[in-house]
Amino acid sequence: MAAAQNFDIVVLGAGAAGMMCAAEAGKRGRRVLLLEHGEQVGRKILISGGGRCNFTNVNARAENFLSTNPHFAKSALARYAPRDFIALVERHGIAYHEKTLGQLFCDGSARQIVTMLEKECAVGGVEVRCGMQVGRVKVSENAGARFTVETTEGAIACESVVVATGGLSIPKMGATGFGYELARELGHAVVEPRAGLVPLVFGEEDREQWCDLTGISTEVVASAEVKKPVFREKLLVTHRGVSGPAVLQVSSYWRPGGEVRFDLALGQEVLGTLLEKNARRDAASLFAVLRAVLPARMAERWVQIHAVDRKADWTNAGIARMEQELHAWTLKPAGTESFAKAEVTVGGVDTAELDARTMESKRVAGLYFIGEVVDVTGWLGGYNFQWAWASAVAAGVAA
Repeated sequence: MAAAQNFDIVVLGAGAAGMMCAAEAGKRGRRVLLLEHGEQVGRKILISGGGRCNFTNVNARAENFLSTNPHFAKSALARYAPRDFIALVERHGIAYHEKTLGQLFCDGSARQIVTMLEKECAVGGVEVRCGMQVGRVKVSENAGARFTVETTEGAIACESVVVATGGLSIPKMGATGFGYELARELGHAVVEPRAGLVPLVFGEEDREQWCDLTGISTEVVASAEVKKPVFREKLLVTHRGVSGPAVLQVSSYWRPGGEVRFDLALGQEVLGTLLEKNARRDAASLFAVLRAVLPARMAERWVQIHAVDRKADWTNAGIARMEQELHAWTLKPAGTESFAKAEVTVGGVDTAELDARTMESKRVAGLYFIGEVVDVTGWLGGYNFQWAWASAVAAGVAA
């Protein structure tokens, strides 16, 4: 039994990053054990992209990621680029397509990506154990092994431990804070985790004004703070606030107490016709021009709030102010829909304590952190999967 419980590498977490890392290390001839506390591997992969897995983005680069250290992701992403994962997908005969903005999806099911990773692990002789709980990871004093991993099936000795336990997002899928707890126990700082790529919740006043329009969607240019990225995508009104790709994108940059801003007219001048000689200047004419850029019910509500309730100023200056407001619909969210509906976790193990080339801890030799547990968070649209693959390969070829 003791011999069977000794490995070169133990990878904690059989999600995207964990499976990829285990496969890479196994193909180097390392004896790898991949542990998953759930009953199956790749559960978040299976639900991603509406079940078709948005497995990468052809445009992925370091600028598409949030981190306390914005340069940290550069090395791993450069060494394992989208084209490298695409080559793997093609080698396994998986058909795919580009949807929008560089996002690549399987033509079939996300199950194909999980199956591909399982096959890659099998090629590397990786041993996979599901339904196995890990208690603690101790720096070992035993000769020939740096770590002892305590599990529900006994202690496992190994030279290296790779933490690929993911973040706090979607707890119903088994997400826990174990990776952060482990990092702290082993002397690492953790940037406070928060929900990212998540719907925003309105305050009471905004909810009363807008939430009866649940289901209405429109294209916007969204931003959270000055000098932060702007995103031109869809906004969706929900029964509690706003969602849709544009909102999910800016949610990762939003902080409690802050504001989000939406250009509802996509940079176009909309109210110019109201300034023409002999043009009508009233609520009906305002509604007519707004219909060019907004869904009818949303345009009607905008007129109600900005022209009727506020008793609009129909002078040139007043119309100019309404034009400006149309390009800067500013909301102060009361909060987010939390980790229950967040696609990712922002924050994580502090990158200042990790080697950017290998993902190895600078504090504990042989300890690696990869994927979502690290303080690197991508935009919506396949970027977080690319970080999973790239960080996993970085550790897999080094551990």
